[in-house]
Amino acid sequence: MARIIVLGGTGYAGGHIVEEAARRGHDVVSASRTAPESLPEGVSHRAGDLRDADYLAGLLKGADVVVATSSPRGELAEEGVLRAAYGQLAQLAQERGVRLGVIGGAGSLHVSEGGPLLVDTPDFPDAFQVEARELNAVLGDLRQSGQALDWFFLSPAAGFGGFAPGERTGAYRVGGDLLLADENGESFISGADLAIAVVDEIEEPRHRRARFTVAY
Repeated sequence: MARIIVLGGTGYAGGHIVEEAARRGHDVVSASRTAPESLPEGVSHRAGDLRDADYLAGLLKGADVVVATSSPRGELAEEGVLRAAYGQLAQLAQERGVRLGVIGGAGSLHVSEGGPLLVDTPDFPDAFQVEARELNAVLGDLRQSGQALDWFFLSPAAGFGGFAPGERTGAYRVGGDLLLADENGESFISGADLAIAVVDEIEEPRHRRARFTVAY
């Protein structure tokens, strides 16, 4: 059993990860600015601001893994704010020997070998440009971090989100830096199956200091 902290644990990705980790018997703390109406059995909640170093330090005390699922929206929307908060988190995780997982977006994936990033393609939605580039910067920072930091960065399929929740199947494909799509060109993963991939990675690490992606 691992002690797992999920930052943004009341959001779409975070909520599914909290549920899956609790289902498997892990000691789970959901962290977000406001407490949810309910939590899975055995899960605790810690309210606070991701930008507060003391709050983060308290969360990481005794933790094995911290999974950051926040997006650059709301108070984190200004360019560089989430990146700075995650940089602070990475430093604390390194100092305390806590494994760091970051849930990014599909925008930083290449659409083909040697091809452009998804965010740089003509059809990428303008509404998600800033978010994609901020999370791509976070990935770049992790890749430049010292070897003492144990991290993984998971980019979901392009069709991941609350707009298309899908179902829990327990199946997924794993890739590296290339966008995964099916035979019809569709790139999708449900919230529940992304969570399965995250907790699988926590229980049996296969991507140390690396980015990977999952899709059907």
